[in-house]
Amino acid sequence: MLRTLQHLLSIFHLSARRYPPANTLGYRVPNRTQDIATMVKYMPPSDWLHRAPNIGGLERIEAFFAGHGYDLHRHDTYAIGRTLAGVQRFQYRGGWRHSLPGGTLVLHPDEVHNGEAGTDSGFHYRMMYIEPALIQQILGGQPLPFIKTGLSTDPRLFAATDVLMRSLDDPLDPLEEQDALFDLAHALSAASGVPIKRQRFDYAAAERARAFMHSALDRPVTLEELAQHSGRDRWSLSRDFRLLFGTSPYRYLTMRRLDLVRSLLMQGQSLVGAALIAGFTDQSHMTRQFSKTYGLSPARWLKMHRR
Repeated sequence: MLRTLQHLLSIFHLSARRYPPANTLGYRVPNRTQDIATMVKYMPPSDWLHRAPNIGGLERIEAFFAGHGYDLHRHDTYAIGRTLAGVQRFQYRGGWRHSLPGGTLVLHPDEVHNGEAGTDSGFHYRMMYIEPALIQQILGGQPLPFIKTGLSTDPRLFAATDVLMRSLDDPLDPLEEQDALFDLAHALSAASGVPIKRQRFDYAAAERARAFMHSALDRPVTLEELAQHSGRDRWSLSRDFRLLFGTSPYRYLTMRRLDLVRSLLMQGQSLVGAALIAGFTDQSHMTRQFSKTYGLSPARWLKMHRR
């Protein structure tokens, strides 16, 4: 299942010419033999994004932005990553945050945020997007771990992300990835610092509702219908779903439809066709949801994809 970028997700191969100026950010650009620094005066750095193959509810990207990255938006996955160079500046939970190399970003599902460079040098980062459902499978149905500021200096969490944050050109072995996700889920729980309180919820019912939504992307779905398929009353189901998966049933369904839109667009489908196939009422409806979710329009997303 495709996820989210939730920040500027696209699929294209990262070539050497799309790297930012090496001397500006302090890291070596592969396969470059000339001095890039002399070119900076005449050509501003270009934004780029590289996406690794999506496997089993985990999506990984690496990107560079010279200035403004993306507008205020939110998505229904965890966004966990590292700033590799520069200063990554973003609004989160009522304040400005500044991510530097050496720490870990942990953006909670459904929390509004944006992204931009904190200096003239731009920022280079890696990020992974992880479904709350995957974390739940590991933790066994507990309230989602929450890092209040969106930034963590906890060494356990930094160490747990090492495997998943390595170069996107270095593919992960499936078992290695599963082990790393297990370590990450428990490191998140430990780093959140909040004692687990027993709450009454029905994980099995929420999971049945989630599975049903995946089978009904092309048509309207009501909370009453979800309640019927889950065996839970609608308001208890709505509460449990938010607790266990980090977002509302409606937001979850919208995100899955946007996943389908992006998949169809990458296959060459038109904006109108992708919107209708994915269950949106029309292209305008899809565009509003797309822009609200990812912080950029489908047109800009496609432009980045075609670079």
